[in-house]
Parts: sequence; C-alpha cells; structure tokens
Amino acid sequence: MKDNRPFPPLKNDNLLRAARGEVVDRVPVWVMRQAGRYLPEFQELRKQHDFFTVCRTPELACEVTMQPLRRFDLDASIIFSDILVIPQALGLTVEMHAGVGPVLPQPICTPEDLKRLTPDGALSRLTYVGDAITMMRHKLDGRVPLIGFTGAPWTLMGYMIEGGGSKTMSKAKAWLTNYPEDTKLFLNLLTDVIVDYLEMQVTAGAQMLQVFESSAEHLSKEEFLLWSAPYLRRIRDDLVDRLTKKVIPAVPLIIFAKGAGHSLKEQSELGYDVIGLDWTVDPVEARAVVGPNITLQGNLDPQSMYCEPNELRSLATEMVHKFGKSRYIANLGHGITPQTPITSMEVLVEAVHNAL
Repeated sequence: MKDNRPFPPLKNDNLLRAARGEVVDRVPVWVMRQAGRYLPEFQELRKQHDFFTVCRTPELACEVTMQPLRRFDLDASIIFSDILVIPQALGLTVEMHAGVGPVLPQPICTPEDLKRLTPDGALSRLTYVGDAITMMRHKLDGRVPLIGFTGAPWTLMGYMIEGGGSKTMSKAKAWLTNYPEDTKLFLNLLTDVIVDYLEMQVTAGAQMLQVFESSAEHLSKEEFLLWSAPYLRRIRDDLVDRLTKKVIPAVPLIIFAKGAGHSLKEQSELGYDVIGLDWTVDPVEARAVVGPNITLQGNLDPQSMYCEPNELRSLATEMVHKFGKSRYIANLGHGITPQTPITSMEVLVEAVHNAL
C-alpha cells in the first residue's frame, strides 16, 4: 500500500547544500557501499536471506540501509539495492554467487538476443525499490538525505553481455566494433528504462541520485565520448525535462565514471551537479579542469582504509584540504571493500568532519 504521509523535515542538509554549491557547516561524507559486507550485522542478515531477496523486500532493504547510520555520523544514506535490478527487470536472470559476485547465466551474446529483453513493463517490476525509498525516508526521520542510484547504460550492457563482472570487458567491447548500430539500440533501450527508474525514485522520495558508470575504465577517451557520455547526457536531460513538466523539484545528480579521469572536462559539460572522482585523480587538477561551479566527490583510495588509524586520519585530512570546503563531498574513490576495519570508518568520518 502506498504511503502518502508527508516526509519528515530534513535536519542535516549538508550533502544537498554541498551539491548545490551552498555554504556547509562541515564537509559532508558518505561512502559507496557503506551499507554492506564490511558490517557484521549485514553478514548476519545475509545468512538468513538471499541477496536479491534483501533488495526486493523493502523492510530488509531499509534495515541494511540504516545499519551504517547506527554506527557512524554519516551525512547521507544510500538505499540498499544493486545496479543489476535493471537487467532483472528486463527479463535476465541475475544470481549472486558467494566469492564470485553477480552471475547472469544466459547473457546477451548476439544482437538477436536483444529480442529476449522485455522493456515493456520493466518499471512495474522495480516498484519495490520505490517502496523501499519511501519507507526509508520515514525511518530516517529527516536525519540525513537519502540517495537513490542506477547503473549507467554502458556498465549495465557490459554485465549483460559478459554474464557477470569482467577484468577485460572483451565481449562487450567487441560489440562496439562488430555491432555498432545494435549497440546504440541496446544503450538507448537501457537509457529509456534508467530514466523511468530514476523518475520513479525521485517521486518515491530520493533526495539525490548517483549514476554509476563503474566500467568506464574499460573505454578509451574516444570510446567514452562515443559510447558513454551521450547516454549519460540523455539520462540527465530527459529526467530533468520530465520532472519539470510534472512540476516535481529536481534533485542533485552525481555522475561517477570510474576510470574516466581523462574526460573530466567533458563530464563537466553533461549537466550533472556533482562529479565523483576515483582515487587516481588529483583533486587540485580535477578542480582546475572542472571549474568552480560543479561539486566534486571523492576520492580516498579504498585501500587506505587498511592503514593504521593515525595514518588514515592524516590521509583523510590531507584529502579534504586539497578539495576544500566549498563544493565538496567526501567519499572513497570506489566502494568500501569487505574486510575494511570498522574503526577505519569511524576514523574517516571523524577526520573529514574535523579537517576544516
């Protein structure tokens, strides 16, 4: 049953203020994959429930989303879900295998296989994410903003062709040269579903959105500008257009294109409010390229979370000093890794908040 109660007022809006370029009283910090495997309480819950059962059950998704907020003074929550719920909604089987990660047993191998996809009604098969977002807004009671997210078209296409994660993305990259017109059809189909999905997340209560182009590192600059950037731009433009027509206030949008440090200037022209940086990008150089009117997010190496507390505190403080207090959201340069010590998250959050 749809919950139409008004949402509680927001108490800590530093994340949204940073995204809009407004003054913050402290640098906001959150961490990609902050709800997940490094937390013992998450591991306990996973012993009882399959991964995608957690994603599809709003009460469980909210519980996992809340877990890191009980431990750490974070400035945002991000709804617990997975980028591969879109391939599932399009009719592909996605399984989560322990020690392996996601597996798609019947991948898209040839353009003929695109006929197996079921874009009609895909959004109706994703309503559980919207239900979880609405439920989570009430559970948060205005404590921090709630972030929604999606995978980007190229990244999703890669998983759907490779049948899971890939170190080379060779099968997906072969499509770019062997089937360029079918690749465009595939990416446009995914873009259409993504725009529907993000609009649903905003109407459900998401206060910010992140688009994960996690596989950008497999593209050269030329390929990124051909096979990723145009679709990222359309996601932003179509979403803003739809929300405007429905008189729904727009929410800040983050693009995180891992490995696309070669195209920061081009990313800054896509219309996103925030650009997420991976740990290979120098903050000072990034600011010089992007200019003063876009917020930067990042970008501590997740491996630094294994350092001794004093060293980690020093690295985090140095990072914040490089970015500065204006138009900056602190984060890791990719997702937190499973064996990360709990104390490291405590040190990171405290160091960021006390750096400036």
